Amino acid sequence: MLQHLDLSDDQIMRSIVRRDETALELLYDRFASAVMGLALKMLGSRPAAEEIVQETFWRVWNKADTYQSDRGSVLSWIFGIAHNLCVDYLRRIRADEMSVEVGNLINQPDPGVNVFESASLSMQGQQVRAALEELPPEQREVIELAYFAGLTRQEISQKTGVPLGTVHTRARLGLQKLHAALLAGGIERDAHDG
Repeated sequence: MLQHLDLSDDQIMRSIVRRDETALELLYDRFASAVMGLALKMLGSRPAAEEIVQETFWRVWNKADTYQSDRGSVLSWIFGIAHNLCVDYLRRIRADEMSVEVGNLINQPDPGVNVFESASLSMQGQQVRAALEELPPEQREVIELAYFAGLTRQEISQKTGVPLGTVHTRARLGLQKLHAALLAGGIERDAHDG
């Protein structure tokens, strides 16, 4: 247990690596308001910023052994974690907003569009969603993050903690299965007939 509040940030980090909860509390007391300021500035939402602060210190607790003092201060390391979490949060929000917009576009009839073509596109959309649901969850997650959240495979690897090679494999297998399912459903054939 830590006895002194006058420990350096590096000493506190070493104690956190040894799973000293008091050290984490001390680090939280030192830097939580700075992390909150960063998150508020990036997100503009107090509830979202509070969530980021909690997740940041959860990651500090779980990844304390990855901190390297020769690469920067404890605060800059913590800011890096918080910044990445804020960016991920903003991407999720953007992806959710895009899904709602796309859903609204799909569900709104356009008087200038051929009804048969519109019905055909709607059926294709349903076939794509059904084909996605048939994929194993790991492959579906990679494809959704790539195509709906706009993440690169490197970003998917970082976000999910899955090795980059595994992300590549899941994407390739998932896309092959989607292609086969859509070909069986007639989407590819219809696209080439038009």
